[in-house]
Amino acid sequence: MRGMGAATGGFAGFEVSPGAGQARHRAFEASLEFFLEPIRPFLEDPDVTEIMVNGPDRIYIEKGGRIQLADARFGSEADVQAAANNIAQFVGQTLSWERPLMDGRLPDGSRVCVVLSPLAVRGTQINIRRFPKMSAEPEFLLRHGAITPEAMEFLLLAVRAYRNIVVGGGAGSGKTTLVNVLTHGFGPDERIIVIEDTRELQVQRPHVVQLEARRPDQYGRGEVTVRDLFIAALRMRPDRIVVGEARRGEALDMIQAMTSGHHGSLTTIHSSSPADTCYRIETMALMADTGLPLFALRRQIASAVDLLVHTVRLPSGRRMVSQISELGLDESGNNYIIRDLFVLKGHGDSRQLEWTGRRPELADDVMLDEVTDQIRLDLTRRMLEAPAESV
Repeated sequence: MRGMGAATGGFAGFEVSPGAGQARHRAFEASLEFFLEPIRPFLEDPDVTEIMVNGPDRIYIEKGGRIQLADARFGSEADVQAAANNIAQFVGQTLSWERPLMDGRLPDGSRVCVVLSPLAVRGTQINIRRFPKMSAEPEFLLRHGAITPEAMEFLLLAVRAYRNIVVGGGAGSGKTTLVNVLTHGFGPDERIIVIEDTRELQVQRPHVVQLEARRPDQYGRGEVTVRDLFIAALRMRPDRIVVGEARRGEALDMIQAMTSGHHGSLTTIHSSSPADTCYRIETMALMADTGLPLFALRRQIASAVDLLVHTVRLPSGRRMVSQISELGLDESGNNYIIRDLFVLKGHGDSRQLEWTGRRPELADDVMLDEVTDQIRLDLTRRMLEAPAESV
């Protein structure tokens, strides 16, 4: 058997999750030799971030931000199903006619989703999303042109100033990577609680508690939701709460926590624009079925969320921050006002995130908190000195 990750303790460039036992990992390596051999080279390649098996004869990978058809295939549909069943064993789930869907995490931390045939009309689908061993640093985003130095400095300043930030964007647009980067603004002594449906975030800070939801077994028992974990996290004396992705009623719990003293929180949400982010938060909060009137919910959301950050994935595969905005309400108190601070301008890959010239509300508090020594860039200084704009 070829050696795999002997030096790193995992697949090349990717780590084995802390809770995975060595015996379990060795067994998974052995299974690669027999069941997952067609995709093994991609699991060993640190530059491959996504593996998509569309039936036995079409395997796609994402590498360098681009999706491409791989020169690999399984022998038959039965071989793909055998691979899927083997994966299911390692995530503690079963696949069958009664349970044709599976979502879980591999021993190396990769997220895996399986849909069996005939639900998947052209053959069993296996999707593996891989995550790097280490959390991305701010320099990573700057090096790849995902954000400008001025905007990066502003966001880190907002994190240090305990602003609540929601990162929105489409699938694969870089939301998780951006949140990973923003956690570098957390203080070294802060207690950080990370809550996720499936573990993706790699928060590299000293005092981190990572919580992961649990799906019910085949009899519907034992489910622990993100909302359950969020309520538990509030009792664990957090300095910061990071929710990997808000999807359901936990959005209301998070909004209420943000307005009751739990500042400096981060979360992501699937959305098509900053305005859509607000409306999706509304929809998810209404799932909690508390009977809260819409106007009251909007006031809570506008009070809780300080900054909306939006990410996009360009046709070239490049991921960028496209918008950074402050959130408020109009004079009636019933409608959102989104004040753009940075917007993406230009065409194609030459687009740049530019400051709009608007003075952020953050500026006054930053000066009062005496942390202006953290502002090192000329544009950020000009933001603080810009005249306040009435709404």
